[in-house]
Amino acid sequence: MRIHAVPGLPEVHPGDPLPEMIARAVADEGGAPGDVVVVAQKIVSKAEGRLVRIADVRPGPSAELLAEETGRDPRMCELILSESRRIVRRRNSTLICETRHGFICANAGIDASNVRYGHVVLLPVDPDRSARHLQSAISARVGGRVGVVITDTHGRAFRRGIINVAIGVAGFRAVVDHRGGSDREGRTLVATEQALADELAAAGGIMMDKGGGFPVVIVSGVVTDPAPGGADALVRPAEYDLFRGQ
Repeated sequence: MRIHAVPGLPEVHPGDPLPEMIARAVADEGGAPGDVVVVAQKIVSKAEGRLVRIADVRPGPSAELLAEETGRDPRMCELILSESRRIVRRRNSTLICETRHGFICANAGIDASNVRYGHVVLLPVDPDRSARHLQSAISARVGGRVGVVITDTHGRAFRRGIINVAIGVAGFRAVVDHRGGSDREGRTLVATEQALADELAAAGGIMMDKGGGFPVVIVSGVVTDPAPGGADALVRPAEYDLFRGQ
């Protein structure tokens, strides 16, 4: 496996033709059919106009109450509530939310790093759709199927540190089901599902430090199953979740 960052992408602004920009940069860097292109969520959100000026937010009664209880800016509380299905856990000012996409993460994925002062960036409305647009453009440019993973950094309930996970997937199967196969001793596998898209997101994240300016990474040498893809395959249904509050 080889992982390398794609240099030369300019700062992304709302309305920029991101699929064409990334496809050109990947091709110039030697991207080829079979590769997986890992893309940081933030540039996708920026291109899609998901930037919000905090001063323009008008908090409602629920946000005002949440702000009183947590000590947070009521305008941020309004954005968090508007991007969430529900708040799963809360401690002091920490809010762990279930986003409208079904992801469990802090602050509904809203982030202020690497954006203009006084602004925050929201997750894409439909990250899988965004990934499909990127996948189509890159595949056409390099002359064959590539996979695309759109990533965001999430914390984990029982582990320290953040890690990149897949929030949008296109061009390959996000979860590889090994159930029914055998281990080296001949025992049948009954619970082994490999979160391949998350593994690729984490691998790409090694090259994507917030100060490095490399939001696109090419991963080569990993076999993927051609498929439409979709990050929803990675989300555990609530009825099978032993830890999330019901």
